[in-house]
Amino acid sequence: MSLSASSGPLAGIGVVVIGDEILSGRRRDRHLDAVIERLAPRGLVPDWAQFVPDRRETVVDLLQRSRRDGATVFCFGGIGATPDDLTRACAAQAFGRPLRRHPQAAALIEAQFGAAAYPKRILMADLPEGADLVPNPVNQVPGFFLEGHFFLPGFPEMAHAMLDWIVAHPLGDLGDGEYCEQSLWLVDTPESDLIDLMDALCADNPRLRLFSLPVSEDERRLLELGLKGPRSEVAPVLAWLAEELAGRGLTVFSRRP
Repeated sequence: MSLSASSGPLAGIGVVVIGDEILSGRRRDRHLDAVIERLAPRGLVPDWAQFVPDRRETVVDLLQRSRRDGATVFCFGGIGATPDDLTRACAAQAFGRPLRRHPQAAALIEAQFGAAAYPKRILMADLPEGADLVPNPVNQVPGFFLEGHFFLPGFPEMAHAMLDWIVAHPLGDLGDGEYCEQSLWLVDTPESDLIDLMDALCADNPRLRLFSLPVSEDERRLLELGLKGPRSEVAPVLAWLAEELAGRGLTVFSRRP
């Protein structure tokens, strides 16, 4: 879901992608999918997403509101050293902190680039005061985080490896490690034929969430029917569901046929 810059509130988990190139279509976003992929095993989804231009006032306003609302935010793009890379300065302004040369970030950049770190690459070590670093295994130029906001580069090959570190370490306790999703598949079975069965399943298993996703494929109609919830409950209830469907004369597939 994309929100306008003037709408609110921005609580929960958010994804912010910064860059004129996304809005103009010169680049396509890959970050939202990456966050969704990493949150799903924990039973989580983003609560909101925004795609914003390289415009200082827009970025600052967005970060001020997400900070105020206590959001956890994954922010991609704009932390480089070129004139259109505004995110470091915007974060400093939004969080009321001065930009300071981060000693560890500077050391990493110097180790990676040597004398070529100066005079421009070293600017990427100027971060909001008190920020912590997000390691970058690709070229060692770190991202940073503060107050639940994680700032990553726009390059997916870097950002997504850094995202893995974030969800494993600072956000290692986020979500539910016992959560799982499992599903089964049916062919040429209308959802409407199964609504009573779905209603009964949901009533008897309030801790589980059912999903029903029809798919059209050539001449076939497929239906993915599944459950989300605690691992110890999903498997036996899905097995019961498979037996109920088989008892109705339906062929049940454990994978997409």
